[in-house]
Amino acid sequence: MKHRSLVRALLTSVVLATGVVLAGCNGEDMSLASNAKANQPVPPKLVAEMTEKDMDLQSPMLVRVFKQEAELEVWKQNRSGQFALLKTYPICRWSGDLGPKVKEGDRQAPEGFYAITPAQMNPRSAYYLSFNTGFPNAFDKSLGRTGSQLMVHGDCSSRGCFAMTDEQIAEIYSLGRESFFGGQRSFQFAAFPFKMTPVNMAKHRNNPNMPFWKMIKQGYDHFEVTRQEPKVEFCENKYVFDPAAPAGSTKPLVFNASAKCPVYQVPAEIADAVSAKQAQDDAKVAELVAKGTPVAQRRPDIDGGMNRVFAAKLPDASTGLSDPEPSGVQTAAYSRAPGTIPPHVNPPKATAATTTSYSASLFAASEEPVVAAPSTRVASASSDGGFFSNLAKKVGIGGSDTTATTTTAAPATAVPTPAAKPKAPTAAKAAPAPAVAAKPAPAPVVATARPPLKPTLSAEPSAPASGGGAGIALSGAAPVVSANSFSDRFSATR
Repeated sequence: MKHRSLVRALLTSVVLATGVVLAGCNGEDMSLASNAKANQPVPPKLVAEMTEKDMDLQSPMLVRVFKQEAELEVWKQNRSGQFALLKTYPICRWSGDLGPKVKEGDRQAPEGFYAITPAQMNPRSAYYLSFNTGFPNAFDKSLGRTGSQLMVHGDCSSRGCFAMTDEQIAEIYSLGRESFFGGQRSFQFAAFPFKMTPVNMAKHRNNPNMPFWKMIKQGYDHFEVTRQEPKVEFCENKYVFDPAAPAGSTKPLVFNASAKCPVYQVPAEIADAVSAKQAQDDAKVAELVAKGTPVAQRRPDIDGGMNRVFAAKLPDASTGLSDPEPSGVQTAAYSRAPGTIPPHVNPPKATAATTTSYSASLFAASEEPVVAAPSTRVASASSDGGFFSNLAKKVGIGGSDTTATTTTAAPATAVPTPAAKPKAPTAAKAAPAPAVAAKPAPAPVVATARPPLKPTLSAEPSAPASGGGAGIALSGAAPVVSANSFSDRFSATR
């Protein structure tokens, strides 16, 4: 135990010393490196869960977000080299509609695949802690989409961001920090409108965003069948997942989001497993439609969503565009709000115009106090870089570090548009459209990772990361399969 703590202390000292050299002994960087908020340890309970799931504290991580369900998932790589679900966090607030972000000021939170580097971690955020999602990526830029400072942060206040409680973002931030200490150069952040299940695809079948959603569902399916972080590239204004050079090729693949795709192939074991899953999903969707599954109804009076564990704590609050589950599902796990809800929070509001009303009676009694009615607050965020940011810039990984500027404003009212006929899945440009509200999903949230449909590709192992963290000895740990680097897996976004 003492040896592990000593190793970690030495590792931290080396990193800090490197930062001093690169920064020219910048005292500001040293101050940020010792920032108490950014250096909170991973809670011992969560470290124990990692040990039970055969994960190392500093193994690679991956994050997925689902708007409709208002959930953020953190996955960690276990010692077999596959990713497994570590923890699901209810999202306190997100704004906008189901669908991708299109332009600056549209209040939309992004959808798609992004890479989070150390430079995007902001220990000096005005919203406790934050990390930049990296929007717009190369695909977004190829379509002329604009926006900036779209974050995952604390404070439960959102204008195009995914807002957690301060306690939640502290935990998520610490997990990212430890993965960077373990050698991961970036972790993947994948944002979806909803869990890409046949039920949800059937309910939203008439949404004009469906061509785009079917495209990013391919990446969702790649992860589902392999439990490996999918390699992401862009060409011809579309996403490409896990491309590889054709057999016998000696030239590296070169991708450009706006240019013609190079000749590539997807490894057969991945392509076959994904094809089988998609065929099963398509058949189920067709069956649900034939049975008369209703199309999800719009809720034009609601802006964004809030997980029901938070909505239950606030007077007159609604889950907004979040999809409620049947009574009893997950209620026990969320009997208390996971963090402090600030008094200025502006939750979605249910009105007489909504198509569905939600009852707080579905929730277990809370020990949290009910806060007063929200008030309007305008807050500016610090854009100063932190230790991770400055160090990353100087060693050549990642981009600029900014944090969100959130203004709590009255929800925008969407104008209804006629339902559009679904386009072919290959169409990359999808016009933004008002969201439609989904009816309750019958299935509970998956708590554990399921085995892949096909054997996964082998990955090159690397030595275990030094240091155990939080005083937990991980003796006898097998080598962790290293996640591919930022340059390998997100070359198009640099």
